[in-house]
Amino acid sequence: MIPPSSNNISVSKLSSVFKNTSATYKFYWFWAILESVEEGNSVITKKEIFSRMIKISWYTVNYYRISFGKQDLIQKAVEGIKEIENLQVDSKHDLIFKTLLNSTNKDTLGLLNHFNLNVPHKFLSPWLGSKSKSEMYKLSTDDYNATPYSLYDDRIEISESWLNYFNINSGILKTFCYWNLTLFLQSRNPNVHIPNKISRPIIRGSLNKHKTKFWDIIIKQLGSVKCIYTNENLKIGEYVVEHFIPYQFVAHDLMWNLIPAESSFNSKKSDKLPKFEDYFDSFYEIQKVGFDIIKENSPKNKFLEDYLPLFPSQNIEKKKFENLIKPLLTIANNNGFQYLIT
Repeated sequence: MIPPSSNNISVSKLSSVFKNTSATYKFYWFWAILESVEEGNSVITKKEIFSRMIKISWYTVNYYRISFGKQDLIQKAVEGIKEIENLQVDSKHDLIFKTLLNSTNKDTLGLLNHFNLNVPHKFLSPWLGSKSKSEMYKLSTDDYNATPYSLYDDRIEISESWLNYFNINSGILKTFCYWNLTLFLQSRNPNVHIPNKISRPIIRGSLNKHKTKFWDIIIKQLGSVKCIYTNENLKIGEYVVEHFIPYQFVAHDLMWNLIPAESSFNSKKSDKLPKFEDYFDSFYEIQKVGFDIIKENSPKNKFLEDYLPLFPSQNIEKKKFENLIKPLLTIANNNGFQYLIT
């Protein structure tokens, strides 16, 4: 993917910004600038940009727990700021941004200002080459170099030609940034599906409004099913639908990962991982029985489609299911998700 063409600015240099990068800083720096431009700004303080960088990366780090790599300090900054400013994993973007923009906490400011060491001037390398920081600051203010912005100690000032280009193409440019960031993170998390884990999770409707119809059919035929965690009998209207592997890791609501559960235990389980040896057999049995009942009684049920990519023959094979679930649990645990203690 390449940025939109223009007769007034050097798009080829912008296209090369993300080549040979070893950390996520440039992606989030550019994304933050585009956000600010969309709000009508052409002179942007560095603190604002750094605060936006933390805000934009917040859910990828805290909610989905994606690894940014050992050289990348955005991950450490996000985790540190969460504790310092007493923010929550699922705090809203507006609150995160406002908190950071107004913070006077020296530890928070230290974490934000770390990004000032290299990011603002190294982003301009395609235009200015590899020179000292002081030289690049000076060269950025020379119109002859046609850089996207001029650098100052506390702010950047976007040039008129680049400002027009950003305003006209902000949506496409953010997609360009998103695409390159996705590729970067995917290379560092090869066993994790990255694209759905860059932005704040979409506010989803309750699972119980959409998925209980599936399990109600099964429970109606069987009379009840047992919660695989508590062994309690679950009847229609007396259960919740829950993710066997947490949503924060899989980032989807596909039926092959959803089962009925006792509501109070579901709250206790939260984003914890079920131990394979304790729960997989029961999970498999309720999934297989459920699929077979729906296939027989409601063969056009749209949720059956969730299983087809995994089981195209419509035979829920235990070994094949095990080969899906077991590695996912291991990878999720390696990414920081903890196992459920019962």
